[in-house]
Amino acid sequence: MLVAVAILQGFQKQVREKVAGFGAHIQITNFDSNNSFEPAPVSSDEVDIEELRNIQGVSAVHPFSLKAGIIKTDNQIHGVVLKGVDTFYDWSFFKERLTDGYIPAFADTIVSNEILISKKVARLLELKTGDDIRMYFISENITRGRKFTVCGIYDTGLGEFDDMYILGDNRHIQRLNQWSNDMYSGMEIKVERFGDLETVAENVYNTISYKFNTQTIRQLYPQIFDWIEIQDINVLIILILMALVAGITMISTLLILILENTRTIGLLKAIGAQTASIRKVFIYATVYIAGYGLFWGNVVGLTLIFIQAKTGFIPLPEDSYFVSSVPVSIGIPEILMINLATLVICTLMMLIPSVVIRFISPVKALRFE
Repeated sequence: MLVAVAILQGFQKQVREKVAGFGAHIQITNFDSNNSFEPAPVSSDEVDIEELRNIQGVSAVHPFSLKAGIIKTDNQIHGVVLKGVDTFYDWSFFKERLTDGYIPAFADTIVSNEILISKKVARLLELKTGDDIRMYFISENITRGRKFTVCGIYDTGLGEFDDMYILGDNRHIQRLNQWSNDMYSGMEIKVERFGDLETVAENVYNTISYKFNTQTIRQLYPQIFDWIEIQDINVLIILILMALVAGITMISTLLILILENTRTIGLLKAIGAQTASIRKVFIYATVYIAGYGLFWGNVVGLTLIFIQAKTGFIPLPEDSYFVSSVPVSIGIPEILMINLATLVICTLMMLIPSVVIRFISPVKALRFE
């Protein structure tokens, strides 16, 4: 049970963090925007960034811009989306997943030509850090080229995103779209706690102008989060089956104890012991056995979780599961809840076979062999 819950929570946490790393938890865009990566601009004069940062639960706010384009090399051609960010962008997500090179640094005065590409794109186009590439964009039905330098390569394991996004200086997109310096495709908002996502999104929506819309990562990528929620059902079924197996095992244990001590039960009844008090003795005995099993179950389960968290010795195909090894994450409340629920369920199920004691006759029991 501990391992099942730890894997579920670890998997959900890893995928949420990876998806949020690309598009934050909440995005503010223009209502006129579409899904073609050519959204209508949002002006920072119309969206007060400082006011958004002061909303309870918000940890960071960053403007961003998107522009679809094509990277062309001598041998390959590949369609990508250039995501432009500013000098204050939080690069922590990509720093943790950087496989080669360094994170681009954008100065306030000079437009940087450095870009960050994924390992998947680098392998496909046979690129490495330090290489110069040519990227082409369509602006007002005119093809425009830009030269960039690959400064770093990242790998998140999210194929849908790694195959598409490269990151660069936002000012390139502003110039291509002929936007002013205060115009962007939208604003990205990160929240302190994922559990507060819907509440913070509603507060953001009530803060901004009626011309703009807010979308959470659940709304932007419903297919990923629907898939994650299916795992909840699978783990729930596993927990129920494990609880039933544990309960049936304890019922068998109690019946064996009663059978082995039939003469003792008969003797106790013969000297005046009440059925209820005899039942308590056997239930306490089986609860002790259950507690002993819980102790060693915790030792083994938590040891496996700890080893997997530190070493990742159980691998997974990253293309299918978005992670390279089985992720695990579990807290003290979950551990206590699982142990308490298991003990309570087993104890309640033991009340059923203990009823057998009521029908044991002292005379027959004392002659029992």
